[in-house]
Amino acid sequence: MSVHIEFNNVTVRYGQDIALDDIDLEIKEKEVFSIVGPANSGKTTFLKCINRTIDLITGTKVDGKILVSGEDVNEMNNVYALRRRIGMVFPLPVGLPMSIYDNVAYGPRRQGISGKAELDEIVERCLKQSVLWDEVKDRLQMLGTKLSGGQQQRLTLARALSLDPEILCLDEFSIAIDPVTTMKIEEVLSGLKDEMTIILVTNLTQQARRMADHIAFFNASELVEWGETEKLFENPDKEITGRYLNGEFG
Repeated sequence: MSVHIEFNNVTVRYGQDIALDDIDLEIKEKEVFSIVGPANSGKTTFLKCINRTIDLITGTKVDGKILVSGEDVNEMNNVYALRRRIGMVFPLPVGLPMSIYDNVAYGPRRQGISGKAELDEIVERCLKQSVLWDEVKDRLQMLGTKLSGGQQQRLTLARALSLDPEILCLDEFSIAIDPVTTMKIEEVLSGLKDEMTIILVTNLTQQARRMADHIAFFNASELVEWGETEKLFENPDKEITGRYLNGEFG
């Protein structure tokens, strides 16, 4: 598999504070890559760098190169085109103030899709992929913001999938979702890696072990080590990696 995302000597500062310190790693095309580590270790910052939502944070400085399919994202003039290629799901769901149907159809409509049959197919497919269809199929015109927190989280996932992204970034997607539904979504995501690259930030180390082809361990803004998932769990290079993955701290 070819390399899809590269971080070359990337350092991110929020004012004087270093959020990521000299990061080097590669993520291959069509794999699940998981990022783990304690709070405030730079995991979410890493995701925001990929689609340049980091630009929205005042006082941020990014040094180094971040490449997506060989292109430096910080040299791209059309950041909106970049963000259409990269779906993002953050821990706190952000439902648009419109119907469930329109939440999912919003992105495709902005891309010029207007036919009802095609939009119906996209909405149903994405709600099924996010394991929400059976719960909402009879009330698609209800406001998405009236759903429960866990349902809104899955609606956000459906909205991200509606644009057929080449990269899907998930930041603690299961934080508001019950364990049974989480497992169902994990199954869907494992199948989706045939179509897209998936980057999963999670505090659940066993979720990372179940899903990821490769895993990276961040701590205190640094990339401690990364590599094949089973290798890091069974024989990490750094003692601190093994301690974290075994649940000794976090």
